[in-house]
Amino acid sequence: MKLNYTQLPIKVHYFFFMAAMGPILPFLPVYGKQLGISALVMGSITAILPILFLIAKPTFGFLVDYFYAWRKSIFITLLATTSCCYIFMYFLPILPGPVLADHTFTNVSCDILPYCTPEDISSSDLCIGIRNTMCHWNCTNKNFSMSVQFQGINEEASFSSNSTCIIDKNTTSYCTKSSNCNVTCDNFEDNYCLYTSVTFWGFVLLMSLGNIGFNVGNCISDAICFDLLGDGGEMGYGRQRVWGTIGFGISAFLTGYAVDYWSKGGIIKIYTPAFLLIFVFTIIDLFCCKQLNLPKIAGSTSILKDVLNLLKLKPIIIFLCFATIAGILDSFMIYFLFWYLEDLAIGTGYMKEIKLIEGLIVAAETLGGEVIFFSFSGKILKKLGFGYTFTFCFVCYALRLGLISLAPTPWWVIPVELLMQGPTYALCYTTIVAYASKVAPPGTSATVQGIVAGMDDGFGFAIGSLIGGILYKLFGGVTTLRIFSSIAAITAFMYFNLYLLYLKDTIPDTKSNVQWKSPEEAQKQCTVAES
Repeated sequence: MKLNYTQLPIKVHYFFFMAAMGPILPFLPVYGKQLGISALVMGSITAILPILFLIAKPTFGFLVDYFYAWRKSIFITLLATTSCCYIFMYFLPILPGPVLADHTFTNVSCDILPYCTPEDISSSDLCIGIRNTMCHWNCTNKNFSMSVQFQGINEEASFSSNSTCIIDKNTTSYCTKSSNCNVTCDNFEDNYCLYTSVTFWGFVLLMSLGNIGFNVGNCISDAICFDLLGDGGEMGYGRQRVWGTIGFGISAFLTGYAVDYWSKGGIIKIYTPAFLLIFVFTIIDLFCCKQLNLPKIAGSTSILKDVLNLLKLKPIIIFLCFATIAGILDSFMIYFLFWYLEDLAIGTGYMKEIKLIEGLIVAAETLGGEVIFFSFSGKILKKLGFGYTFTFCFVCYALRLGLISLAPTPWWVIPVELLMQGPTYALCYTTIVAYASKVAPPGTSATVQGIVAGMDDGFGFAIGSLIGGILYKLFGGVTTLRIFSSIAAITAFMYFNLYLLYLKDTIPDTKSNVQWKSPEEAQKQCTVAES
């Protein structure tokens, strides 16, 4: 096996860059969930963020293309700032109050609970460790609901005479002595303390800046990679990007195991190991980036004009629309898969090892499916072409989402993700960035990649996050998964027919029997087809 030393630095960068992101990115939504943020609020936050991606990516791409001499300095500064934002989350103050990690309690006797004093009720809005919620009781002889107040500082909520009381004294008449009941509690009613706190807004700000930095850094990394590969080297992208997948999978698995170990099996998780791993891998990556030699490429004298001319072509517009749909599907998997898994774990009794399961899922996704499909994505594209490959990805999305909705426990999601992450995310992502690189005019690679990525995990993520959060609140995880599965199936059908009827003769070919053309020639070919 011959080692290509020219491509080695970009492989090393991908590995450590993604290894630095693995300990935090998959766990951000459930980290927010542990703080008390609801699915609807988290969906709203992650819907706003991609709009900023849509603006930030082309902007940074333009800066990198325009200030070529400063490309490395801009890139290194961006990576350092991104990791710092995530690390600073560790220093956010913890809100006082109990944590409702598990909504279901068994063998509870409500006759042991006192009723709350008027002082307790009047102080419930003072953010001093008191939370109210409605609990639904299923007892041997009767079913009823009553408002309950939990007390405690950074402890798991539990039913006991010294930390729990009944708000409405009249409802105590439902209780009978030695009545063992199963209780299901709603989310805490009082969110005033959370949504006006430094912790919440600090989390939103740092997550926003960190996610913007990661997405822009990832986009610029892809542009640098394609510059290194040169004209006609788009099919070799997957063999470089796969090292990022390996780094991400290894660090996410280590984080899942370490967080569960550090938390000593408790439901309230301690994320200290995650932030330590971010720091270590970022330092290594920054050192590697200093050694990265960027290629000399011919610049464009009119970047905006070249890009705008490209965006006037109908095949490009259609491609961006379907790339947006791919982003919608990915956003639900990224932001709500672990959310759904933790709800499933609560219902099936696997909450104590959920971080290990989540780490194994990320490892299965990356070290299994993504490694294989990133490595062979070039051959798949050459064999099938952009159109058929894109259709195949949407079919796999539909199958993946449907299978997850059928999983009886979180453990069953591991084989699904092992098999389906590759033909969905890895192959779809490669298809999108390779197509963007193929049609980009010379000297505009970072700008075009920024526009495409902005539509995919920018505009697409915004729509998917918002819709996903609303649907999750209204219908729950299972129904939402099946709705997104149906969307993927319909999209596959639409794109397949559109490709056969119109796009087949208008987009650049990738088959091995076709001679590769330069990006400028590819653009001209699209122009001729359009006219």
